[in-house]
Amino acid sequence: MKSSNEQSPKEISGSIAIAGMSCLFPKARNTEEFWSNIRNGVDAITEIPTTHWDPKDFFDGDPKSPDMTYARRGGFLSPVPFDPLEFGVSPRDIEATDTTQLLGLVAAKRALDDAGYKDGGRELPRDRTSVILGVTGTLELVIPLGARLGHPIWKKALKDAGVDPETASDVVERISNGYVGWQENSFPGLLGNVAAGRIANRLDLGGTNCVVDAACASSLSAVHLACLELLSGRSDVVLSGGLDTFNDIFMYMCFSKTPALSASGNAKPFSAAGDGTILGEGIGVVVLKRLEDAERDGDRIYGVIKSLASSSDGKGNAVYAPVAEGQEKALRRSYEMGGVTPDSIEMVEAHGTGTKVGDATEVKALSKVYREAGEGSWCALGSVKSQIGHTKAAAGAAGLIKTALALYNKVLPPTIKVEQPHEAVAPGTTPFYVNTAKRPWPGSEEHPRRAALSAFGFGGSNFHCLLEEYQPLKAEPDWDGAVQLVPVSGKAEGDLTAALKELQALESWDDLRLKAADLRNAFDASSSLRLVMVLDRDADWKKIIGDCLTKVAQNVTSAWSVSGKAVFGTGEAGKLGILFPGQGSQRVNMMRDLACQFPEVLAALEGAENVRESGEGRLTDVLYPQPAFDDATKAAQDDALRSTDKAQPALGVAGLGGWKLLQRFGVQSDFYAGHSYGELVALCASGRISEDDFHKISRLRGNLMAEAGRASGGGT
Repeated sequence: MKSSNEQSPKEISGSIAIAGMSCLFPKARNTEEFWSNIRNGVDAITEIPTTHWDPKDFFDGDPKSPDMTYARRGGFLSPVPFDPLEFGVSPRDIEATDTTQLLGLVAAKRALDDAGYKDGGRELPRDRTSVILGVTGTLELVIPLGARLGHPIWKKALKDAGVDPETASDVVERISNGYVGWQENSFPGLLGNVAAGRIANRLDLGGTNCVVDAACASSLSAVHLACLELLSGRSDVVLSGGLDTFNDIFMYMCFSKTPALSASGNAKPFSAAGDGTILGEGIGVVVLKRLEDAERDGDRIYGVIKSLASSSDGKGNAVYAPVAEGQEKALRRSYEMGGVTPDSIEMVEAHGTGTKVGDATEVKALSKVYREAGEGSWCALGSVKSQIGHTKAAAGAAGLIKTALALYNKVLPPTIKVEQPHEAVAPGTTPFYVNTAKRPWPGSEEHPRRAALSAFGFGGSNFHCLLEEYQPLKAEPDWDGAVQLVPVSGKAEGDLTAALKELQALESWDDLRLKAADLRNAFDASSSLRLVMVLDRDADWKKIIGDCLTKVAQNVTSAWSVSGKAVFGTGEAGKLGILFPGQGSQRVNMMRDLACQFPEVLAALEGAENVRESGEGRLTDVLYPQPAFDDATKAAQDDALRSTDKAQPALGVAGLGGWKLLQRFGVQSDFYAGHSYGELVALCASGRISEDDFHKISRLRGNLMAEAGRASGGGT
């Protein structure tokens, strides 16, 4: 007899919600930093850190040099604080426990916290919560433990070299001391499956716990199994994703002798200059639930997995060589299961390792499937490996989290290090374009935003996942806190001086963020002295504060500014007028950053798209065009936006979006005016015409003026 909370599979929806996530990747201590790095195109590849291995011992530029690698760069995790007592791990067992297992615990707990199951939050159905992760069969700890077993070889070599037994024993002991020693907990500490088992044990989870090894497709393989677990009704919550901190010299040697690593030290997916991949390490964990359960529980849903299909390459030239026909099977199966056609998919997060053969094979499979859906180039193509390297068993998790956050934040993220695309994806030749700059992702009335991602592993393992947005509206600003507005108000010089000295005494950026939030809430716009600073985490923000202290001491009777980073005003606030510019002030990609970050600016863009007539091209494609790789294309894009029929609606989006954004920050106006076309924006901003009517009039005005210009021979 079934328990009351069990359901038969036929009653379960085929959609899976991503209800929580957590990650650790190069230069990213958490999910927020990971997304910020992705969005801003941060390169997280560095030289080999001293914590791993020394290139002096193992580097040789000749790929054929025995027992040497020709690579010395990669993506590496920053140190992570770990409190063993928080997870009930004895400090004496730390040395015998692989890093992957320990950091997996950290990420799993954070992911559950993010999903609302933090201590004191919603109760987790522990007996029906599973842990299914992508992890390689053995972990990094197996290398030093295995190395200790070379004693007989060392002793024999020393004896053959004529070294006396006493000295030989001393040498062997010295070598052994360079490696982690065997102890009671070494065996579980080096096993990949215990990464999942330790999470289930320490977090008291009673569902399935296992790991999946499909080489570089391990993460999506694990998510595939997790979805099946949920759809069968065997689990209600599954922690899934991938873990890989195995980035020591052994792994570099494996990839060097294939050979697959980049001699230039950079993975450049879909670039004409791509010369191989680069290794990375990382941890990515997602909390998966059936969609109806997540809706019932009021979860924040980052995205919805509509389908996840797999295939094998079958008989190929080599067990590790990619096969386009095999990848094509996974794509077709995924879209058939999800009930969608590729013309509705606007982003593909590819496996994209940066190897010439691998990238060309992947584009071949994608293009064959997508070209059947339509002409043109409509789908952004990229790979996070350009930023963090190939994180192997965690690669699919990195792509999944990136894709879910792109859907959630309504942004098409960039792929970096592409100066010219690979010939297989040359501009205009396939359904895809290599997206090298972040761009706003406006919605469509025809279908939800959709994205897909792939992961392929040695042995011909292919996985392809279809994701869809859950909430069509951008819910909140995509603000990572790296820039802070810090306002200070007061009635006398001493008020400002005291506040600035308190800010100057703060020791960390995190402290400043908290204080800035307090100051924003306490700011009094009616105060006679008002100072606003714009502080950047990656700049010398204490210097700006110090400069403001100096200026306050010199002058509190008239307005001044500091390096464009601070503005001071005095006296009673006067009336405010807003002036909107006319045609001629437009430029390609204007306000792109704000359109990617703030709902108000994106909503203005979507408003203009929603009133366009059937068959009319998208304003987005002119205002925020696909990346250009030559001067002629860039010039053509500039010319397209100069055309009156596009320039005026584009200025309308920028003007209205900018004004609505200022209103978010409490700015109110007493007067509205515009220069030429800007008069229309002023009418809308002042509430005299509706936003829909405004966008329609903008389009009509632009079309009529362009037509009149062409008729008179005066251009557009």
